[in-house]
Amino acid sequence: MAKYILLGNWTDQGAVNVKETVERARAAREAFAAVGVSAREWFFTMGHYDVVLTVEAPDSATLAKATLALTALGNLRVETLPSFGVDEMDRIIKDMR
Repeated sequence: MAKYILLGNWTDQGAVNVKETVERARAAREAFAAVGVSAREWFFTMGHYDVVLTVEAPDSATLAKATLALTALGNLRVETLPSFGVDEMDRIIKDMR
């Protein structure tokens, strides 16, 4: 499964409804799982981003389906970063020509 990092910022709607944040995160985790995306770690952060998630998905299209459904709710904007672990990056580098 491919690994991704999702960086999220609350929209105005998400900030106004901040008290529902944990409930929304639990619902999003379940919705992700329903389409085959595993939310591994979920952090609420202070700084440039409000939310950071690490997820695994079978492919980019599946992740797009999950994140589009999440953002359509209007509480969060998401930036998606494909990511590679150390061993995976080692293999990528060794395959370079």
